[in-house]
Amino acid sequence: MALTLGLDLGGSSIKAGAVDPVTGQLVGPLDSIPTPVGATVADTQVALTELIARFPQCTGPVGLAFPSVVVRGITYSASNIDKGWIGCDAAAVLRAASGGRPSFVVNDADAAGVAEMRFGAGRGEKDCVMMVTFGTGIGSALFLNGQLWPNTELGHLEIDGIEAEHYASARVRTVEKLDWPAWCERVNKVLDRYHSLFWPDLFIVGGGVSERFEEYGSLLHTKVRIVPAGLRQAAGVVGAAMYAHENAAN
Repeated sequence: MALTLGLDLGGSSIKAGAVDPVTGQLVGPLDSIPTPVGATVADTQVALTELIARFPQCTGPVGLAFPSVVVRGITYSASNIDKGWIGCDAAAVLRAASGGRPSFVVNDADAAGVAEMRFGAGRGEKDCVMMVTFGTGIGSALFLNGQLWPNTELGHLEIDGIEAEHYASARVRTVEKLDWPAWCERVNKVLDRYHSLFWPDLFIVGGGVSERFEEYGSLLHTKVRIVPAGLRQAAGVVGAAMYAHENAAN
């Protein structure tokens, strides 16, 4: 089976990896390139073109996890990227960057969540599961009995009049120089609000900060279990590759 290329566009970098979409295994290491300043459509296409060219072994479809509401390849929001993405055919941009290969775009947290439910910390979990990713913003993916409710974008829910991602994202922790206890106090408040609205049975914490979960995980407290993403920062890449593989087959 041809390897599928998965890409994950974040606020500071675009990650990519060759993925076996059936097993969810990375074939080789992740690679990355800085996200262009401002993340305009044109500059991002150039960066994607360069990154895709580094994976000649991936001859299958291309998937991109993208920080936006995404419906049938069209991006409808732009909180941490250029406003030119609103209403943009992001799948067409990716297709141009890949030289015309089948190309598919999916919300970044949804991609990570699907990968975790299939191959990671959510595998075998039933009932209600919420993945929350902490990076430049806060992403969310909500599952009931393994089925995704797409584009929840709960990072924009207000906490005491402030958007959650402006209050407790990993970027906020860095900018405000918050130590783990101070940051986790904010995260606990966000998770408690999510729990009071959706009553998940499990929270999965993802994003780059999941790589350091052992340093702060004991400081997180909600009414339900909290676990780190099993695929850690590769979850979005794996999920994007899965999404592309499955949609190309339809």
